[in-house]
Order: sequence, then C-alpha cells, then structure tokens
Amino acid sequence: MPRPSDTKQRIQDVARELFARQGVQRTSLQEIADRLGITKPALYYHFTSREELVRSIVQPMIDEEEAFLLEQEALPEVDPHTLLAGYFDFLYRNRAEVMLMLSELTTLADLGLIPLVMTWRRRLAALLYGPEPTLEQATRAAFAFGGIQDCTIQFPDTPPADLRRATLAGAHAALGL
Repeated sequence: MPRPSDTKQRIQDVARELFARQGVQRTSLQEIADRLGITKPALYYHFTSREELVRSIVQPMIDEEEAFLLEQEALPEVDPHTLLAGYFDFLYRNRAEVMLMLSELTTLADLGLIPLVMTWRRRLAALLYGPEPTLEQATRAAFAFGGIQDCTIQFPDTPPADLRRATLAGAHAALGL
C-alpha cells in the first residue's frame, strides 16, 4: 500500500497529465480516480475539490516565485543580468505549471492567481527601475519578462542552453542592456 504522500503525488501527476491534455474543466475527479484505480472518496481524502487539486499543483511554483522575488528585493543592488537569468531558470523549471496556468486562465482567476501574477510583474519591473517606472520602462519590462515566459514554453524542442542564451539576449535587447 503506497504511503499517503505517494498517493497524493500520483494524483497530482495524473491530474497534471489530464489537465494538460483535456483542460481542467473537462477533467473530472472521477476520471482521475479511475485512472489511478482508486475510489473517488479516496481521492477526496487527499483533495476536497478540483480547485484544491489545481492549487496544490501550482502552489510550489507560487512559493518558489515569491521566494525568488523576496531574495532579489533583499539585495542592496539588483543586477539586471542575474535577475533575468534567474527568472528564466525559474520559468524553465516550472514550464509545465506555466502551461497549465496559461491554458486555464478562468480557473486561475477563480483561484485568485491572476492578480498575484500581475503583482509579480510589477515587482520585477520595480527591481529594474524602482517603484514608479516610466511608461517606457514598464513596457520594456513587460516585453522582457513576458517574453522570457513565452520563450520557456514556445520552444520545447530547443536545447535548454541554446534557448536560455537566445531568450536572455532578447530580454536584454528589450531592456536596452
């Protein structure tokens, strides 16, 4: 008999796969349970709702992003190159969760995560330009950070080192670095 944490992880793995293939709203908890060969009440023991299951999948990424931002904000001076590289690395590690978030904006809005992502973008821009960037600075930051996010998921077959190099070059260009 698997340990509860093993079962919880297996549920998340199957849910992640089905969510990616069918979408969150078109994937039932019964379907996840059937795929695992467990009962729906057994699944409910670990996750009381589909929303809780989705949150459990994206929460580690949320926590990692928050830790990254806090670490950068605590520095006496932010190095833009290091900030951009760290952001790329974070997104590349979490690209499956980023894809889930982008494909399920309604679900993420219901979970209150859209404002959180927008706040992160403002915090990233503030790290580069201070708390009140000009419109030009804010748009450059939006291009750079949004572009980094897009590149980590748009080019899945590109070798990671090549993708990192090209993506960071583009972000540097957007920021005028």
